[in-house]
Amino acid sequence: VQLQAFGGGLVQAGGSLRLSCADSKRTSSNNAMGWFRQAPGKEREFVASISWNSMTTTYADSVKGRSTISRDRAKNTVSLQMSSLKPEDTAVYYCAVALRSTTTSTRSEYRYWGQGTLVTVSS
Repeated sequence: VQLQAFGGGLVQAGGSLRLSCADSKRTSSNNAMGWFRQAPGKEREFVASISWNSMTTTYADSVKGRSTISRDRAKNTVSLQMSSLKPEDTAVYYCAVALRSTTTSTRSEYRYWGQGTLVTVSS
């Protein structure tokens, strides 16, 4: 699986950003997918997950209500729409393919990872 994440950038606090991730090997269609983030000096943390059929989504409390994860199985993509961004959202965001079809926030249950895209939120 080759995951390519894009859409990061510099945005002002309160702004919005849409991250996308493409699975070029097309092997994620029956697996849950997720987004994680890692801020400088911190552990990589869960952001959001979506089940294989998009029926279920799970969010970290820190982004709940401000973010929406979605996927297009036909195009093998997963996206994360973020709004009301805060400086504490600044991090490298990673997409990942889970080992299971249902959502999970557990990092060890993700098998394949993208290279990450940097999101910087200025105050």
